[in-house]
Amino acid sequence: MTIPTTTAVAYQREPFPEAVPGLRFAAAAPGLWRVASATGAVLGHIERRTGLDADERFVARRLVTGTARTMPVGEFRSSRDAAEVFR
Repeated sequence: MTIPTTTAVAYQREPFPEAVPGLRFAAAAPGLWRVASATGAVLGHIERRTGLDADERFVARRLVTGTARTMPVGEFRSSRDAAEVFR
C-alpha cells in the first residue's frame, strides 16, 4: 500500500513597494497587503493586479467599520496612489 504525498508550494510575500508616512503594510498573500494606521488599526487592503496589457494596477479596498467586509475604493496605476486613499 502506498501513501499519497502532497507537495506544498510556498509563495514569497514581498514588502509593499512604497513607504507611506502614517501607514503600515503587512503582506497578507502574494500581491496582497493589509493596510493599517500608525496606531495599528486595520484600514483595508491593497491588491496588485496585472492586466492583459501587462500593466500593473493596484486595487484599494477599505474595511467597513465594525465588520469583516471591504468595499472597493478604486484602481490605481501606482502603489503610492492606492495607499494615499487610506490617509
